[in-house]
Amino acid sequence: MQLRWLKLKTNLQLDMGVKGLQYFMETCCTETCVPVDLKQMAETHSNAALVVDGMACLRFWYSCQAWVQGGQWQEYIQILQEFIAAFTAAGIRLVFFFDGTVEEQKRAEWVKRRLRVNKDIARIFQHIKTHCQQPNSRDLFCLPSGLATFSRFALKSLGQETHCSVREGDYEIAHFALSQNCMGILGQDTDFVIYDTVPYLSISKLNLKSMSTVLYSREKLCRALNLHPTDLPLLSCLMGNDVVPEQQMQHLRNRVLMLYRETHKQVQGEKVYSIAEFIDAHRPNAEGMGGVSTLSLSRGEEEVMEKGIHMYLLPGQGSPWLKQCLHFDKSKSAMRNYMDAELLQAAVEKHKQAESFLVYNVLHDGVVECSNTLEDEEEREIPPQAILYLPVRERIYGLLLPLQPGTVSVSEWFVFPGNLLKEPVRVSPKPLGRCKVQPDLKALWFRTDSEVKEVQISTLLDIFDLYELKEELKQFDGPLIAVVILVTYIAMQTRQLSLEDVDAYLSQAVCVRSKSFREMQQLRPPAVDPRAVQLGSLFVRGLTYLIGANSACGLPFPMEHLMPWKTFDGLLFHSKYLLAHSGCSQEELLEGNCSATSLFLSVKQLVLDACRRRGCPLQIRPRTVQYRYMRHEEAEEQPGGRRAPMFVHPGGSRQQPEAQRRDIQKEEGIALLLVRAGLRCHCGQSYRVRTMGWAESPLQQAMWAEVPPEARVWHAVKAHEREIESERGNSGEVLQAFIHGSEEGSAGALRSTAANLCLTLGFMGC
Repeated sequence: MQLRWLKLKTNLQLDMGVKGLQYFMETCCTETCVPVDLKQMAETHSNAALVVDGMACLRFWYSCQAWVQGGQWQEYIQILQEFIAAFTAAGIRLVFFFDGTVEEQKRAEWVKRRLRVNKDIARIFQHIKTHCQQPNSRDLFCLPSGLATFSRFALKSLGQETHCSVREGDYEIAHFALSQNCMGILGQDTDFVIYDTVPYLSISKLNLKSMSTVLYSREKLCRALNLHPTDLPLLSCLMGNDVVPEQQMQHLRNRVLMLYRETHKQVQGEKVYSIAEFIDAHRPNAEGMGGVSTLSLSRGEEEVMEKGIHMYLLPGQGSPWLKQCLHFDKSKSAMRNYMDAELLQAAVEKHKQAESFLVYNVLHDGVVECSNTLEDEEEREIPPQAILYLPVRERIYGLLLPLQPGTVSVSEWFVFPGNLLKEPVRVSPKPLGRCKVQPDLKALWFRTDSEVKEVQISTLLDIFDLYELKEELKQFDGPLIAVVILVTYIAMQTRQLSLEDVDAYLSQAVCVRSKSFREMQQLRPPAVDPRAVQLGSLFVRGLTYLIGANSACGLPFPMEHLMPWKTFDGLLFHSKYLLAHSGCSQEELLEGNCSATSLFLSVKQLVLDACRRRGCPLQIRPRTVQYRYMRHEEAEEQPGGRRAPMFVHPGGSRQQPEAQRRDIQKEEGIALLLVRAGLRCHCGQSYRVRTMGWAESPLQQAMWAEVPPEARVWHAVKAHEREIESERGNSGEVLQAFIHGSEEGSAGALRSTAANLCLTLGFMGC
């Protein structure tokens, strides 16, 4: 596994859990960090099982070099297999837990982190637009969309015990590990130091070769701070955590630190030492007098502090700092008045066993979250995934919940550009479009006969508004059906997907079936295109909604068929996208594979026919990729010794990247217009129809008038220089005439010479 770069990233991840405690233990109180041999530890423990915090391990697991293109999913599966194999060889059983919900008391911290990641994503896209490469610096990284969701299904498919939480994930992990007497918790969250549970082991310090890591010792921390384990929840709240914001207790920490400095020399870690001394001085006496009320806090601060302490108390545990210990009951559903009890119980069980997605959150809490997606905030053609897939979610809600207007709605916390997440969006359920009768949910979930299987499939297709494809899709297997559904849906919803985009989606879906992860690991696309990045993320995020719809419909398709490692590879898609938009031949796109070509043509025809029937036929709209206009002799130094090319104007002058990009985009438009003008002269009405009359638009007149002829010539020739160089015969004469016509500036001359150029370059068949 390629872990060196990822370990650097892991060390930089957000301070999960108690603010500053990880740093304090590793830097100021090193005796609390104990190196351990996991194999030896397992041999001496009665239950050699580790409970793994899956959410904390995602960055450790995703060690693939490529991430911005949408994810290297087959490689990721291989990494998970190696991870499991290492522990199995050491005699250790793994139990995985993933967060299944966000508790409202942690909502503010969740929002804060999501908005922070949004800023990182904006910087990532700016880097891509400037350098046409994936960022290679340690502070710019974003996990592929849906990684947490897909990871739990991946681990299930690999035979691992996997759970999804119905309340705060850390709480369930700590409780399960303690109740099962497991040997430890593997994660990266200092909350596990605070919980009175089994030992906490670091995923970021894990070495799979030696099977060693670091144990953060709760007992040694208490000894160093002169605290009792029951004091640790209060320590956490005073330092700041996901429930008690760090800034809320800042005034108290400042006061405590001033008092501490009056009697102690200044030392590293004094903030923590001062808080510990303050706790020790205010500890409740044997009669139970004292507690949080003695800390000179406002009533509001006391309430927040008590909530924070409660968060750490496992069943049967208490705290001397609280007058009474309350344990919150998550078994009551916010939607119970609208739901059949049997259906609700089935949803809870499938959710806990990580066998479904989305359904529990809708039926139990009526709240759904979606984290960050790699989306360009400057993109205007492709809507954010939250908007594009909204009709799908509305119909899923309509299948699961009552449809009477005003009866019920779902609160959505979805991250997308422009959404400040100040409050949830209320989404009302919508009925299915084509089904004449609303399907019976009990029949979909509990019946197993062939008749209901047909209804399940029809219902899923209706959720994506593709009911009419039911018969045509029967000729394909599950993974290809998933691709057809998503590509057709995206094309119909955006109306901005070109024929080249569809070719990229479908060719990669066909080719990925016969490739190993090592083959795809070796792919080296010449550049990273921001639009392709967004299209890749859009497809992968769409798979999560397909999984949600499949769950709601009673699993008409095996979940394994809908996973990205069966349908998508980021590097492969990016390569196909660049090829498709460069005007490559179908043979090149399908790698000369006859069977792949046949399958590609079948699925492509199905998608094209479906779009045409809905009045949104796909058009030929090739996009010139920016890397064609970059010269490598002008470069900026990048991390790792690489040099990133600068944009260079055809005339040779250097410009700022943003200004250069605008110039290039404008001139690219002229080049495309010029070639289209020639094509239209010779292909007549058929070509004009296929380009939606764009060549006749007012934009044409404005662009012809504004842009200098030499820019038109340079870009039209430069864009096709390979074809020109490979031509024989009268190509030189044609180019001379082309340049002469451009210099004259006559529209007629330009059209004539452009037409000759097109004939010479063999573009008549496009």
